[in-house]
Amino acid sequence: MKRIGLIGGMSWESTAVYYRLLNEAVRERLGGLASADVLVHSLDFSAVVALQKAGRWDEAARMLARSAQGLERAGADCILICTNTMHLVADAVQAAVGIPLVDIVAETGRRIAEAGHSRPLLLATRYTMEHGFYHARMEAGAGLRPIVPNEADRALVHRVIFEELCAGRVLDASRQEMEEVVRRGRDQGADSVILGCTEICLLLDPAKQVLPGFDSTTIHAEAAIRLALGEPLAAPRQLGERIAA
Repeated sequence: MKRIGLIGGMSWESTAVYYRLLNEAVRERLGGLASADVLVHSLDFSAVVALQKAGRWDEAARMLARSAQGLERAGADCILICTNTMHLVADAVQAAVGIPLVDIVAETGRRIAEAGHSRPLLLATRYTMEHGFYHARMEAGAGLRPIVPNEADRALVHRVIFEELCAGRVLDASRQEMEEVVRRGRDQGADSVILGCTEICLLLDPAKQVLPGFDSTTIHAEAAIRLALGEPLAAPRQLGERIAA
């Protein structure tokens, strides 16, 4: 089994989900008391958020690159950035190390394309929804053309992520509001929905939306396990699609 290195803490709420998913997957595959070989570097999310708000993406890239290098020195065989937004600097992180970075955007895009969808609704932080990097990479890598919610709904999704989910608050009222955002996305022409923030799986069940749902956290963790166990990436075996809140 290869060793998985996690750049986490963005937020630690979703990093805990990653740890659980990785270990559940290994136990499912190997049985008994088997568990994943995992290293975690959990960053101070407040420092990361400060750089995001200031638009200091180059500095954020250096922070994550140093984390990746530390994980590589500690014996990691691959790296995961446990957040969608910080994949904005994924190329810089990959360039800093000699081991593969498992790309959440590429893996999620591939899964959606394999399912026959092309116009996913992207639910994510405002940075991910509005910057353009996610859309460009999904189109280039998988031929997808993501759409985003309207301005008011983008503000709602961003607020729920940062003020609630990243703070460990999972509210039924917000679940209902987010499900309404998905319904409006369907009316916009979306044929699927991406839970494109690694905390959204704490709130929404991708299997219970009005559109086919794809949880980027689960997909990302699944890809890491396939790499760690030498399974073919082209034939993914799904983890459970529901993460208990």
